[in-house]
Amino acid sequence: MAKPPTKKPAPRSVYVCQSCGAEYRKWAGQCPDCGTWNSISEQAVQTVNSRVGVAAAPLPAVSITDIDSSQAPRRSSGLPELDRVLGGGFVPGSAILIGGDPGIGKSTLLLQASQHLAADGIVLYVTGEESTQQVRLRGERIQVEHANIHLAASNDLEAILATIEEIQPATVIIDSIQTTVTSRLTSAPGTVAQVRDCAAALIQSAKQRGHAMVLVGHVTKDGSLAGPRVLEHMVDAVIYFEGDRGHAHRILRAVKNRFGPAGEIGVFEMSDAGLMGIQDASRIFLAERAVDVPGSVILACMEGTRPLLVEVQALVAPSVYATSKRSAVGLDTGRVAMLTAVLERRIGLPLGQQDVYVNVVGGARILEPAADLAVMLAIISAYQERPMPANMAAFGEVGLTGEIRPVGQPEARAREAANLGFSQLLLPKHNHARVQEANVAVTLAPDSKRAIQLKAVRNMAEAAQAGLA
Repeated sequence: MAKPPTKKPAPRSVYVCQSCGAEYRKWAGQCPDCGTWNSISEQAVQTVNSRVGVAAAPLPAVSITDIDSSQAPRRSSGLPELDRVLGGGFVPGSAILIGGDPGIGKSTLLLQASQHLAADGIVLYVTGEESTQQVRLRGERIQVEHANIHLAASNDLEAILATIEEIQPATVIIDSIQTTVTSRLTSAPGTVAQVRDCAAALIQSAKQRGHAMVLVGHVTKDGSLAGPRVLEHMVDAVIYFEGDRGHAHRILRAVKNRFGPAGEIGVFEMSDAGLMGIQDASRIFLAERAVDVPGSVILACMEGTRPLLVEVQALVAPSVYATSKRSAVGLDTGRVAMLTAVLERRIGLPLGQQDVYVNVVGGARILEPAADLAVMLAIISAYQERPMPANMAAFGEVGLTGEIRPVGQPEARAREAANLGFSQLLLPKHNHARVQEANVAVTLAPDSKRAIQLKAVRNMAEAAQAGLA
């Protein structure tokens, strides 16, 4: 008796969060893992052959002492600020992920870098969002014209890999990874599976062939890179392009870098001719600062290995609501609220019925806790309507008990303040000896120098007295 034909099972589907990549058996409005709303979509399960139990040859393990530790040669981008963030330039075989808001200048920056990189080999620029004519028009505007820059408009992964194999480029730029799709998957472009698989194939190609791979990534509305978090683990460097469209300044920040220091920044200025690197960024941020105005304090901060001076402004106004407001631009709002509470409790400043607004001028974004002292001094100055000395800079971390804690690299901060003509420096007590040994001097005239005056403080009470003295 013939067996009845077996019925093929219907293709099973899963529900995948497009924000974090978590999988579920049924749909939900909010992802339980990352908390994102309306990010779960249905996807068909991809059937793959299992490799469990397949025999393999042993790996060629080598002693760590027999491995050549010489640094790989780097290729300069022709933009000193970009090379600073990358740790010296593009490393062959590396994978770099760059993200930023739409229109911030990612494509412009990479096209400018292609002009110099093309001198060492072919640069393949693959655009999935624009036509080659649009990229050509941008290149004409910023004067990027080199025969070794090859443009291709495609979002097909297999076609991109075939093009890489054919022309053997030295640098590959994919703009953007969210638009790239592979025919092996049936999911839509930009989904977790597509981004993960396309990025893995492109990175593997870069490692095998030795070309530098640059992936442009989209960002979500909260500023983080879109797609699975594993994408940031797969690449060698993660770079964010920060900036406010209301300002011409742009900040390129290295969040992760296997070939250089993480946290390094590069400062650019957007112009009609493209992005121009700014070597002396402190003078740019302090160019229009107000002098002898309450609520203004100069902060000496560190961004990676780079000292930077920025102006921190504060405004204290009576609250018209039952609950007072704490707002910050360029700083963590939660930390500003905490510092305001420290001022109320430790200094006795009655800020309970006052709205406090803090702003970092110039569109800069300060992440380090060394900004605490400058923020609190700005709030004290704004509340008491008494300006801080115009020739004074400050840095230091503040604890919940009001103590001023030491921070790293105080000598570099002091030198940057002295180079810009600041003759007073308010700093933590435990950093005083290191700065004093460095013998930092401020130039008062072409042939006249004087040691910068150091005001060491241990707590906020001493800092308020020294700042307003």
